[in-house]
Amino acid sequence: MGAVSGLASAKRIVVKVGSALLVGADGANAHWLAAFAADVARQRARGQQVLVVSSGAVALGRRRLKLTRRALTLPEKQAAAAAGQSGLMRAWEEALEPHGISAAQILLTRDDTEVRRRWLNARATVETLLALGVVPVVNENDTVVTEEIRYGDNDRLAARVAQMIGADLLVLLSDVDGLYTADPRRNPAAEHLPRVTRLTPQIEAMAGGANASAGVGTGGMTTKLAAARIASAAGCATVITLGSRPSPLQAVEDGERATVIEPSTTPAAAYKAWIAGSLAPAGALVVDEGAAQAVRRGKSLLAAGVRRTEGRFDKGDAVVIRDEAGHEIARGLVRYEADDAAKICGLKSEAIEATLGYTSGPLVHADDLALGAHAPA
Repeated sequence: MGAVSGLASAKRIVVKVGSALLVGADGANAHWLAAFAADVARQRARGQQVLVVSSGAVALGRRRLKLTRRALTLPEKQAAAAAGQSGLMRAWEEALEPHGISAAQILLTRDDTEVRRRWLNARATVETLLALGVVPVVNENDTVVTEEIRYGDNDRLAARVAQMIGADLLVLLSDVDGLYTADPRRNPAAEHLPRVTRLTPQIEAMAGGANASAGVGTGGMTTKLAAARIASAAGCATVITLGSRPSPLQAVEDGERATVIEPSTTPAAAYKAWIAGSLAPAGALVVDEGAAQAVRRGKSLLAAGVRRTEGRFDKGDAVVIRDEAGHEIARGLVRYEADDAAKICGLKSEAIEATLGYTSGPLVHADDLALGAHAPA
């Protein structure tokens, strides 16, 4: 299973860990966390990057605040999250520290992965932490989020994070060892599905009925397949496996059961397609011939090659890139708002900070560029 799961070969892995794994009767489950930290250390030693999406703050905060087991009101849940976040991070830090690994907390709301400017900022933070060798620990920001803007479960949050950072693999730790044709706890004839090449309505129906109770926290198997669909469209494979066993990632590599859901594209292709076809351009950048040729070769768009800006756009908005004859060359996510972009047109990179008081690099980075399908070569 190790080879086919992709755990040994993925460059960037997002692992979702639920409350039931992290929190025991007396607080954080230090024994499980220690074993999982060894998993993370092994992945890191192979040169892989690992990001954790972690539940547990509300559960730990409830214990600290001595709230009863009844359903919490939204203010009580936010208070519990506020009280539990420090304990959650302390548990992660204590688990990772023996391996010489630092952890960093990132609290997100749905807007942070759906509003483009905030998405760019969140991605830049995560990318920097990963480059520094830190394990980001992500959670929904329950202290401020309202029901209207919640993800509602960390399975989907994990999928959005995997999409945001271009992860190769999303691992959803569950209370069952994958997807079955029927509920294995009720039907002994249920068959385990080791690999799903495409998420068809028939596959999803298995989760909606037979496996509806699978999973921990607020997410069941249905939310796990919804997360897998998001990940698949972003070019990211998904592994659903039993989380309660010690070192669950090692267990999958050793051949223990899991379900692998294949991606429908690659992360880079999915991202470029999203930029090219899913975002309405808010403006345009008109470039000289040298910049046009550089962009066609897949290079970043530098301010020096931009003649003028058109429209009103914010940092992170999609813009059209045109040559001086009016031909669309590409589309991309701009790193400056319109007024600042206009001020630096034609400037060398080293002059940008002196002009604006800051720099965000090129106007449009190569990673955020999608060549137009009808652009002249």
